[in-house]
Amino acid sequence: MLAFSGFALLVAVLYGFYVVLFVYLVEDQMFNGLLEQEAKVQLHHHATQGGWARPALPGMAVHETAASLPDGLPARLAEEPWRREFAGDQGRHYHLRRLEPGDAWLVAEVSQQLVVRPMRGGILQWLGWSSLGVLVIAMLLGAWLARRMTAPLSRLSDVVAEASPSHLPTGFAESLPDDEVGALARTLQGLLVRIEAFVDREREFTRDASHELRTPLAVIRSACERMQARNDLAPDHRLQVGHIAQSVQQLERTVNTLLMLAREEHLQEPPTVVALLPVIERVIVDQAPLLEGRDVCVDLRVDADAKAWLPPAVLNIVLSNLIGNAFAHTLEGTVSIAVDGGWLDISNPGTGVGAASLLPFAKGAASNGHGLGLSIVQRLCARHAIGLRFAVLQARTTVSIQLRGMPPADPS
Repeated sequence: MLAFSGFALLVAVLYGFYVVLFVYLVEDQMFNGLLEQEAKVQLHHHATQGGWARPALPGMAVHETAASLPDGLPARLAEEPWRREFAGDQGRHYHLRRLEPGDAWLVAEVSQQLVVRPMRGGILQWLGWSSLGVLVIAMLLGAWLARRMTAPLSRLSDVVAEASPSHLPTGFAESLPDDEVGALARTLQGLLVRIEAFVDREREFTRDASHELRTPLAVIRSACERMQARNDLAPDHRLQVGHIAQSVQQLERTVNTLLMLAREEHLQEPPTVVALLPVIERVIVDQAPLLEGRDVCVDLRVDADAKAWLPPAVLNIVLSNLIGNAFAHTLEGTVSIAVDGGWLDISNPGTGVGAASLLPFAKGAASNGHGLGLSIVQRLCARHAIGLRFAVLQARTTVSIQLRGMPPADPS
């Protein structure tokens, strides 16, 4: 719009300038033509009669010398000897023609015959309104062209902006014109199709592999439990079976982590009111095997009526990782789980957890996993706008999640 408007304004100004210049040149040419005709008559009369005749056209006069010119023209002519048009006093206007040979001058006072000067205001006004009209038309044309040219790009931008990893758009390139934007859309659509296929393959592989692994692991764990229950097992054999059982537990935690990763994109359920204590107790029971053989006490200070306003699946995954991480890193001492001012604090002895632990595959010294747990927690909390903080105080690490957005209590 700016380009069209600027170009239209420039053309209008140039057009107006040339119009004004043209009318002035036409008027001057008319007066100069009359002077030339009269000069021929005067020169012929002077050549045949030896003197100057009275001009036939009104407003014209012959002056024998330049000194007799009116309205101070002699002085001005002396300053500008090449000039043949002068403005006089009281609105008079003169055109001059020298009669050669000699110093005689043919002078036409044309103030009564001027056509352009009385019309100048109207001409300029007409040019101004015309320029304004052209400017408005140029802006409208520029806006129409801009919308027509950018509409496909805007639609493409909206399609890309609404895309998400779980919902990649397809088939949008067919509705766009066959131009540069259409070519870009087709290329982008092909890329999204390949990305979606890649994501589906990775998700299906993770899900299928994890499910396929859980069955043989359950069989191995059951066999280890039966072997450990035998009384005739030699001590060294019992130790080896214990190592196998620990490895099975580690593999089961890894498989559960992979399942969480596979399900992460599908955790789109809305937040609801969740009773906090039953969820925590169930997670503690699930993670209790991590504390076998350790002098560890769990201090649970959560009221029975404590509530959270979070997606239940997300809350379960986050608590499983945080409580499991606290159990895994505690060799002895107390693991505390408490609600404090809208936050759930999980505290255990040690100082090895911090911001660096949020990176994938970042493992602590006591970790038997693959360093994915806290990374999953951080991603889920960021996606669902759940507050997450770390604190290290008096040789204890505290990880807290916000029980956010709890609805107000019913006054009844």
